[in-house]
Amino acid sequence: MSQKISIHPSVDGGLKSAAKDFKGGVLKCHCSSDQVEIAIEGQCAHNHVCGCTKCWKPSGATFSQVAVVPRGKLNVTKNAGKLKVVDSAAPIQRHACEKCGVHMYGRIENKGHPLYGVDFIHTELSAEPGWAPPEFAAFVSSIIESGTKPFDMSAVRGRLKELKLEPYDCLSPPLMDLLATHAAKQKGTLRE
Repeated sequence: MSQKISIHPSVDGGLKSAAKDFKGGVLKCHCSSDQVEIAIEGQCAHNHVCGCTKCWKPSGATFSQVAVVPRGKLNVTKNAGKLKVVDSAAPIQRHACEKCGVHMYGRIENKGHPLYGVDFIHTELSAEPGWAPPEFAAFVSSIIESGTKPFDMSAVRGRLKELKLEPYDCLSPPLMDLLATHAAKQKGTLRE
């Protein structure tokens, strides 16, 4: 692995601050014409870099960058007919442009899933500055499945920490707590 470890083009130069009172923006696929466009109302949450093998990554990126927005705040405004679900068996239905392959958003259709009601987006597909920056790195070990050498993992985690992105091999503690709380409520072991 090279001296300069590339995580993702949006974070390699450092994290940018969120804009105060950010109103949202438009996500666009990579097609040169007839782009799929998705309007996002308001700020994203839980932005992070993700090492899983399911998330879309721009060319050359080691990690994807993923955030969530409330389901009702996402609206496909142009060329919706170009979208298709990548893997209908996956919990997150990732809607990609069938021409350029860019994943535009992910949606959970299972109402019993703890993350039902939020859509997953890639803020780097928007030209508007001011999105909340990534807060952590998820599923870090999974980059081995994408070709990173196991002996490079210490350097990768070091680079993530330099960028102030705490590396986890799952989700961040608050998101893991949310998932565990949902599971406990479903089992009846936690009552409000």
